[in-house]
Amino acid sequence: MQERLQKYLASCGIASRRKCEELILEGKVEVNGIKVKKLGTKVTDEDVVKYNGKEVKPVEEKVYILLNKPIGYVTTVKDQFGRDTVLNLIKMNKRIVPVGRLDMYTSGALILTNDGDFVNKLTHPKNEINKTYNVTVAGIVSMQDIKRLEEGVIIDENYKTKPAKVKILKIDEEKNISRIQITIHEGKNRQVRKMCEAIERKVLALHRSKIGNIDVNSLKIGEWRYLTKKELESIFI
Repeated sequence: MQERLQKYLASCGIASRRKCEELILEGKVEVNGIKVKKLGTKVTDEDVVKYNGKEVKPVEEKVYILLNKPIGYVTTVKDQFGRDTVLNLIKMNKRIVPVGRLDMYTSGALILTNDGDFVNKLTHPKNEINKTYNVTVAGIVSMQDIKRLEEGVIIDENYKTKPAKVKILKIDEEKNISRIQITIHEGKNRQVRKMCEAIERKVLALHRSKIGNIDVNSLKIGEWRYLTKKELESIFI
């Protein structure tokens, strides 16, 4: 049975289909000893597919992990600068990849898996999977600030964010800080930080508490666990 090369790579746990398309265009994939840089190539189980010079095969046992990421770890498989990655926290002999990103200075919910279709499900914009963040900012947030965030603000010079759910969790006038919760379904780079900058509030701490209905309340910072069947169904349904 033939299938597109990017889908085959995703089934091998390399990355999402969209990311695999990028890897193909970058010339990092070979089929039967020939470098492929054109999308649309189809392969079968009889073809020898290599990524970065190593043969890859579809994953048999799929793994889904929830990590409560600490600050100070980068969300990547391998870091070119030698910094600690989230994979240093999970001792496992299976090849897994982070789903999406949390920047080095953001903590919280991060899913890792070897299921490329699951990565695609979680990251594709059309699926609008909610992500919930708890944000501590400098200054006192007003209801007008909340309304602006809810309706959308301009980031990256000309992009207006989609409507968000925002609520105030705590106001500390003595310390002059506010704690708010922001729920979005977009995945722009450093989006929550940029949204807060748009209302002239500096982010002091940022923690992702939930992905969809999956939260990290039961996990200490740095701990991980397997997703439950119910949690997986909440994403796939």
